[in-house]
Amino acid sequence: MGGLRDLSVSQQVGLLFVVLFGLLLAATVTIVVRTLREDDERRMAEHERQTRDLRAVWVGAVLFWVAWALGTVVSTLLFAVVSFLALREFVTLTQTRRGDHRSLILAFFVILPAQYVIVGARAFDLFTVFIPVYTFLAIPVVSAFANDPHRFLERNAKIQWGIMVCVYCISHAPALLLLDLPDYAGRGAFMVFYLVAVVAVAHLAQETASRRLRALPVARAISRTFTWQTWLIGAGAGAVAGGLLYWSTPFKPLPALAMGFVAGASGSLGEFVLQALQRDAGVRHWGNKTSVTGAVGLLDRVAPLCFAAPVFFHAVRWYFGIK
Repeated sequence: MGGLRDLSVSQQVGLLFVVLFGLLLAATVTIVVRTLREDDERRMAEHERQTRDLRAVWVGAVLFWVAWALGTVVSTLLFAVVSFLALREFVTLTQTRRGDHRSLILAFFVILPAQYVIVGARAFDLFTVFIPVYTFLAIPVVSAFANDPHRFLERNAKIQWGIMVCVYCISHAPALLLLDLPDYAGRGAFMVFYLVAVVAVAHLAQETASRRLRALPVARAISRTFTWQTWLIGAGAGAVAGGLLYWSTPFKPLPALAMGFVAGASGSLGEFVLQALQRDAGVRHWGNKTSVTGAVGLLDRVAPLCFAAPVFFHAVRWYFGIK
């Protein structure tokens, strides 16, 4: 630890990416070797799913590294693109009418870029209320001018919810890079890494527990695997991961453990809510190949982060008293 503290900020973040890519390479080799040894069709299908998930992690890690190397502006633009694709996927899977076109144009080409401009300007007071207040009022006004009252409330609620999840929530991830934390200048990449790592560990722990434990689902019509036991196991695993990663954050061990629990627990609930939206849209997965929507499955990847990012961001602001 003393040697790590002697490194410059750039060297510390560079070492973070070296370790990250090393772990991904080890995981890739392990999956490839296991795939070559397996003949069972069920296990082969499982390995194929793991390979697909790992490929997505590789893409995310490379993009994260490129964004860090090119600066905070590129990082913010990268997350803006993710929000655009996620919102497009969300809208593709919800029923819209001709009267919604004006609201959708406002969402994609005004609200989304404005939110990320506000993030880049570090205007966090405006950032936190722009979508929940002004956008939520603007969307129904624009829709009303379209002169289409058919299912007006339902249609506007879907657009508002899509903006909230795909734009507002995801935009909190790059905002972490820009927080001015005490004695932590230039280390924002560690905070994003901490958040993603904790949420991923909680997700994996919950999935593993759901395969081994037989417990009554909380809402069987939405998820047959989400139970309070598995949720607590996932949140607990996130807390342990957060405590072990305290050295990468401005937190002491106990606050880091608590922050890990908060991020892991909220991420699991976010995924649960997105599953309910999937059921409402009539698809099993956002990127289900059997659907005709053209969705790419991005929302499946970022579902836990959609809830974890804003909760974690505001918990950090509250902890350090940042205005």
